[in-house]
Amino acid sequence: MAGNKGSEIRVAGSGRVLVAAPGKAAPVDTAAAWSADWIDLGYTTTDGIKFNKKDKIDPVDTWQSVSPARFIYSDRDLTVKFQLLQLNKDTLPFFMGGDAVAAGAAAGQFKYDLSAEPKKDERQLGIEFTDGGAATYRFIIPRGQVTETEEISFTRTGAVRLGVTFTALAVEDTTKPLATILMKDPSYA
Repeated sequence: MAGNKGSEIRVAGSGRVLVAAPGKAAPVDTAAAWSADWIDLGYTTTDGIKFNKKDKIDPVDTWQSVSPARFIYSDRDLTVKFQLLQLNKDTLPFFMGGDAVAAGAAAGQFKYDLSAEPKKDERQLGIEFTDGGAATYRFIIPRGQVTETEEISFTRTGAVRLGVTFTALAVEDTTKPLATILMKDPSYA
């Protein structure tokens, strides 16, 4: 029943961002643990996670009417935008577009080679947040990749931020969803 209910207001007070290789099993509910295949990318900025679903709808105009006669759905974009605060062997390749951090020439040193040619770096993305003890939400995008990165700023007064936009890709099996939202929330009962 619709109406004003403060108990249905959700605050994503605490959450996390995870990634996994394509095809790895994702949780099927909010009680199941994320498997070891899913890597937690660590701290994000207080801006949190920004989802954007944008559908492109083209009108069909007619000579007989000033209003469209119908609409044709021509495009759907689902993007997730966030800034990572940790620099490590998981976050740097995620931001840079794949490959891996390797051992450097000296003990305790490492290197990352940024390829001259961009390549496909598809992954699964999982977002989870809780609001107190009553509500848990999980967003799972089974196929996508980082399509945009923000400039990195190295300053004396602020943390390094790896800002990314992750874009969902259609799963090759067209019966599967672009994304899944799992909820443990009494508001849906």
